Amino acid sequence: QVQLVESGGGLVQPGGSLRLSCAASGNIFIINTMGWYRQAPGKQREVVASITRGGSATYEESVKGRFTISRDNAKNTVYLQMNNLKPEDTAVYYCNAIVAVSRTSTMSTSWGQGTQVSVSS
Repeated sequence: QVQLVESGGGLVQPGGSLRLSCAASGNIFIINTMGWYRQAPGKQREVVASITRGGSATYEESVKGRFTISRDNAKNTVYLQMNNLKPEDTAVYYCNAIVAVSRTSTMSTSWGQGTQVSVSS
């Protein structure tokens, strides 16, 4: 089994910054794409940013220029640096990883438990 554990959420004022981390552990052969999703109350979960194993990143339009996703393959960890936070960024943020547990297994999706990010004055 694969576990993803997020950290770094919290309460911040508009314009502030937070850095989320997500560490994967367990029976891991290789991790392909890793990403961050978020879900605000009453809304569907949406992708915020994703990054391939080679470091190619994509972003949801509203966070471009404010958020930066990165990863450390040696540590099986993905990060999300969030700057100039806005109230509309308030949500539970979830880490996601596409993982293979062996050389011959298929890739499967793992999720973290989520971390709350609240932006308010």
